[in-house]
Amino acid sequence: MVSRYAKQVIFSEIGEDGQQKLGRSRVVIIGCGALGSITASILVRAGIGTVRIIDRDFIETHNLQRQILFDEKDIEERLPKAVAAERYLKKVNSSISIEGIVADVNYTNIEKFVEGFDLIMDGLDNLETRYLINDVSLKKKIPWIYGAAVSSMGMTMTIIPHETPCLRCYSPYPAEGPMLSCDTSGVISPAPVTIGALQATEAIKVLIGSDNINRDLIYIDLWTGTFNRVKTHSMSDCPPDNGKYDFLDGKTGSEIKILCGQNAVQISRKTPLTVSLPQLAARLEHAGKVTYNEFMLNFEADGSSMVCFPDGRTIIKNTVEESEAKGVYARYIGL
Repeated sequence: MVSRYAKQVIFSEIGEDGQQKLGRSRVVIIGCGALGSITASILVRAGIGTVRIIDRDFIETHNLQRQILFDEKDIEERLPKAVAAERYLKKVNSSISIEGIVADVNYTNIEKFVEGFDLIMDGLDNLETRYLINDVSLKKKIPWIYGAAVSSMGMTMTIIPHETPCLRCYSPYPAEGPMLSCDTSGVISPAPVTIGALQATEAIKVLIGSDNINRDLIYIDLWTGTFNRVKTHSMSDCPPDNGKYDFLDGKTGSEIKILCGQNAVQISRKTPLTVSLPQLAARLEHAGKVTYNEFMLNFEADGSSMVCFPDGRTIIKNTVEESEAKGVYARYIGL
């Protein structure tokens, strides 16, 4: 019988030795949306020995356009993404260890989730948790592979602690104001498929100890056929490179409060932020119903309702679940 990995072993850059290294490797994928689905599928099929998938969300119909691990039956059964991903991937490759964990990754639990793993894969939809991964990567000396995709665009970067520039070397501070998201700018599935494939390729290279690891930021726009490599440089004053882990210590990022008696959750920034309500309204108008004045912005879409203020503070209505509120916040605001 031909080996499951025969075609991969024939590839000279991997070979028998590389395949054995993959079989001993442990990878944690944080986020199992479009990017996480692609990277999980590729790495499981490649024979990574242990794959842990962490995600906080449930599957919705609009996910099926680009998230390849799920189907309509998963939605009928109201399955969390991590559970559905584990079930599906165990059918793909029963010879390895696959674990799906339903959880909201934050500064209180991320060290536990990545302990003992060789590589962290970014399958996220928000920048704050990426900064958190960056912190834990540098503290624990675990490589990670950044990836993002929206509209027809995407980018990825491989980060080897204290060897390559980290995410905060490239982007020292969280962007001020709302960011593009799939729910406000859309996304065509080839964008995350392409970025996820690039991420998975880098993962394989890192795990087998290849000398051909990408050390640039790769940026693509599939609609225009653009493919660019951007040189990044380490910053001497980069906080996590110097042992200062603001996001991992809980000093930076968002602060969440359940508003007693209001069936709502308030999310605010720990660092100063100024939001242009007219600009935010223009970005959200295609995603739902928007009204605003100089004091606040009201937004409703797909059963979600929120109020945003010029200081970045946002109240997510009709829930007291922190993870649900964070999901809505990341989906539409992305501050």
